[in-house]
Amino acid sequence: MQPESTNGTSPGGLAVPMAWLCAEYIADEMLRTGELVESGSIEFRAGRQTLALTICLCDSADELAGVRAVARIEEWLTLTSHGHPWQEWVLERMAAREERERHLEGGADPDLALARDAWNWLRMTELLAADLGDSEPWHPANPMGAGVDEGRQVWTPAWQLGLPLSHLAIHLF
Repeated sequence: MQPESTNGTSPGGLAVPMAWLCAEYIADEMLRTGELVESGSIEFRAGRQTLALTICLCDSADELAGVRAVARIEEWLTLTSHGHPWQEWVLERMAAREERERHLEGGADPDLALARDAWNWLRMTELLAADLGDSEPWHPANPMGAGVDEGRQVWTPAWQLGLPLSHLAIHLF
């Protein structure tokens, strides 16, 4: 017999991570539409996980499944922009969600569990990417990218590659 509800609200029911699944779907569609990287690549996964984590953690009122998600695009652009302390923002939002989870009567938040898994993967997985160093090649004081060797590559956490991919995918959507 099926439980009354599959969104985790009925006692003993199956808790389905709807906010995470919606966030991951939106992120996947944005990245596929942008065609920035091949969809089966690890770079694509880094972008999708970074964007899904951003989208899911923005959803503090559990309204992601609604039409209001489209109105959040400006917020997602700001959060994924160059210079925004995205990693610190993620840590703060995760801590707030964990605190909220402690006060839930029904137990664990299934969305938070998947967000934790995504964050751990993004932190622990390193990808080989072009080393831009601390300079900003697009800055007017650095004409034509002087001082940046695009052939030099370094290992970087997946989220650091996924963040600009996410930002560009949002712009192209």
